[in-house]
Amino acid sequence: MHNDHLSQRGMRRQCGLTLVELLVAISILGIVAVMGWRGLDSIMRSRTALNAELEQTRGMQLAFAQLQSDCAHLADNTLLPARPAINALPDKLTLIRSVYAENQPTRLQVISYRLQDQKLARRESPSTRDLKELDHYWLTALNDTDAAPVVVLQSGILSMSLRIWLKGSAIWQDGKDPMLLVSLNNGIPPLGLEVVLEQSSHTQSLTKLFLLGAI
Repeated sequence: MHNDHLSQRGMRRQCGLTLVELLVAISILGIVAVMGWRGLDSIMRSRTALNAELEQTRGMQLAFAQLQSDCAHLADNTLLPARPAINALPDKLTLIRSVYAENQPTRLQVISYRLQDQKLARRESPSTRDLKELDHYWLTALNDTDAAPVVVLQSGILSMSLRIWLKGSAIWQDGKDPMLLVSLNNGIPPLGLEVVLEQSSHTQSLTKLFLLGAI
């Protein structure tokens, strides 16, 4: 009887230790699970931020590729007598580009880039060979009263500043300089465009240079 009693006490003691060990194991698993969840959450946050950065970079590349194409096809003075082909103001770029089609005469088209509500958007007028019609498209674009469809190229842009390099010039000229418009109206061809963008996701500004026309 005495041995049986000792054996039962030993079994109870063994069962008690097993329960403690089980509780300790559950606690350890809980800690590991919490640590694993935090690690996974950090990875997912990093992945989301990286994807957003990649999407922003891809959008900017597409926007610059479109702008480069428009600048490369800037209409020259032979197609625009006594008319400027470009107007560059803060957050506003308007230009006239040549449109080529196979077995078709060259046409002209007004292109507008506008920055509003941190969104860089592009509009294009119908292409035309009629200079009076082109003048109408140009004025409505400058006044932002044209009804052309708007295509948003990029978001998260705080500001856009523009400067132009004229033929024979030694410096970049600010788009707000009234002498720049005088020079353009006098037929001095623009050769280059500098675009500086301030982005909400970057502390440093982004500067790009574009050749104007078939130089």
